[in-house]
Amino acid sequence: MIRLDDVNAFVQTVDAGSFSAAARLAGGTPAMVSNAVQRLERELGVRLFVRSTRSMRLSDDGERYLPHARAMLDSLASGSRVLAEGRGDISGPLRLAVPSDLGRNVLLPWLDVFQAAHPDVTLQLRISDRITDLHRHPIDAAVRYGVLRDSTLVAQPLLPDNRRVVCASPDYVARHGAPSHPDELREHNCLCFVWGDQVHDRWLFDLPRGLHTVKVSGNRISDDGEVTHRWGLAGHGIIYKSRADIEADLRSGRLVDLLPNLGEHAPLNLVTAHRSQLTPAVQRLRDFLREEFARVAA
Repeated sequence: MIRLDDVNAFVQTVDAGSFSAAARLAGGTPAMVSNAVQRLERELGVRLFVRSTRSMRLSDDGERYLPHARAMLDSLASGSRVLAEGRGDISGPLRLAVPSDLGRNVLLPWLDVFQAAHPDVTLQLRISDRITDLHRHPIDAAVRYGVLRDSTLVAQPLLPDNRRVVCASPDYVARHGAPSHPDELREHNCLCFVWGDQVHDRWLFDLPRGLHTVKVSGNRISDDGEVTHRWGLAGHGIIYKSRADIEADLRSGRLVDLLPNLGEHAPLNLVTAHRSQLTPAVQRLRDFLREEFARVAA
């Protein structure tokens, strides 16, 4: 008989990339995870992984079995959620992927409040500026900026009117002046962000005559949005950030909006792979985050 714990060990190993990494996530040992996968392989009569002394990858049978294993675990979790919904509460794991700057500096304290209100929820947070494949990774929902490129995903608006803001510290403005038009950014030190494998050095603006792109440059580049944020606060140059990330800095005067109302439209959404993932917990989180963003905006 196939044990669900063994199926879970198999899926965790795929997601983590190794027995040892899966063991760390599960709080067990590599031997326990390896034994669970071997037990599952014996029950199925196939090899799920191709192993060598230096590497491990899914076999062809493992590739074919993986979506069924995920569906099995999702069905089990769905049944538990239905029962919880009937009781009017939410519980179980809630797996979120969030951008680095927004996640650490805005969402983290809000999620503390959310979890305090729902203590039976186990929060699993992935903070990264790399876009997580929601179809392949075990993520319930992701907080993302911009218009979705993948039409198969489902977006729940959190902050639909959000824009990007060209800003710098008062110290930088005092030393170098402020641009009066986006084209003048070419004369400034602009701190750029790496998105995927591309440097985001073409900044888009919403001008009265239409969209306008400016190619910028600077002496610092990072693939972490929080790092560029800190550089901007420290006066090292001009940054182009989502207003949701820097609202507190603008209000306190730590950053100055240099080109008000010209920034690119950057709506913020809570995204799921499909509508079946709009569970009671995800919907409750969506409503909570909407209220928090509305409170800050007000």
